[in-house]
Amino acid sequence: MLNLSTVLKEFSVLEKPIINVVISEFFIQMVNATFMVVLPLYLAKENYTNEEIALFLTFRFLGVFILAWPLGKFIKGRRMMPLFIISNVCVPLFGLLSVLSFSLKIKALSLVLLFLWGASFTFMQIPVSPYILRNSKKENHTAAISLSYSTWSFGSIVSSVIIAVLDYLNPALFDEHFVLILFSVLGFGGCLYLFKSVKYTEIVEDDKTIDNKVNQKTDWKLIIKALVPTLIIATGAGLTIPFISLFFNDVHHLDKGSFSVLSAIAALLVAYGSLLVPKIKQNIGYKVAIPTTQSLAVISLVALATTQFYNQYSVAVVIAAVCYLLRQPLMNMAGPMTTELVLNYVGKENREITSALTAAIWSGSWVISGIMVKILFAHQFQFVNIFLITSLLYAFGVIMYYFLILDYTKREDQGLIEK
Repeated sequence: MLNLSTVLKEFSVLEKPIINVVISEFFIQMVNATFMVVLPLYLAKENYTNEEIALFLTFRFLGVFILAWPLGKFIKGRRMMPLFIISNVCVPLFGLLSVLSFSLKIKALSLVLLFLWGASFTFMQIPVSPYILRNSKKENHTAAISLSYSTWSFGSIVSSVIIAVLDYLNPALFDEHFVLILFSVLGFGGCLYLFKSVKYTEIVEDDKTIDNKVNQKTDWKLIIKALVPTLIIATGAGLTIPFISLFFNDVHHLDKGSFSVLSAIAALLVAYGSLLVPKIKQNIGYKVAIPTTQSLAVISLVALATTQFYNQYSVAVVIAAVCYLLRQPLMNMAGPMTTELVLNYVGKENREITSALTAAIWSGSWVISGIMVKILFAHQFQFVNIFLITSLLYAFGVIMYYFLILDYTKREDQGLIEK
């Protein structure tokens, strides 16, 4: 039986620079979590249509998609810390400006600012995993990546609790506009922790010059094979995740305060699940842990989606909430393991470009998915239909991950996976 005290010991030995970068990532994820939940509700209250909301959300991910490839090439053999600082300054700044542009109804400017917001987020999202693998001991990799993944959860917890409290105190005063402004300002806090890491020597590469690293041949066959499951999962996620708050609002009539409470509980479960990942991987390995958690998450999503068929009954919102609370930790627990699996599978020479392509795939898939959702909304598709499409894609992705794990094990037995 796993307990929290045992799990926390896995993280107590992490290197100080890693901790500081992860804390700065927490501040960025806190802004991200707030915008993910509150921005669609804010835009709806500003009388934007669902199709327009889908377009705005698409532009958030378009910036990541376009910048991911060149950034992945650029960071090979180079220091990551300046990129982290750029992200920690620009993400809250462009978030703040985008909210102001929405209030002024300047649609074109809003699209540009959301594009820049996504591009700024890339400077944290892409380098962080390669930075961790470079600057932490081999035995700390799983724990460090898991902690990095948990920043989304901890950011969601803090964001959701504050939003719920403010909504309880005065929902009219502390409305969606105020909340988005507040968390954009709070997002600048990550810079304080990055400045603490400047004094540490960053490990760039192990005994390799930048020129040699950059000129090394990229193993595209290996990278493509590793990223196919990610592409499938990401496409499905893009159809659902950005619109989950709208689902609960439109189908089950939960306002931002009620959904924030639900999100806080879900994020707490996700955070706890992420902290358990090192022990889970150690006890049962990739082959069981990844497919099992993902499969259970798919079942939970199907049950969540189908509550729309009987949403006239009060029990529907309870079932939807329970399924959401199950789906979130189960799907997210696989994240740190799949990241470590993929980056180890492709090898040191391909890690940076693989991390960049992973971000590009997620963002590009969400761009395409956002456009698809916009079209589906325009053709009167219901949330249940869209979420069931996600479930089918998830199920196919789980199968592909299983085949990747089998190939990983085979390559490991042949000594092709670096220890």
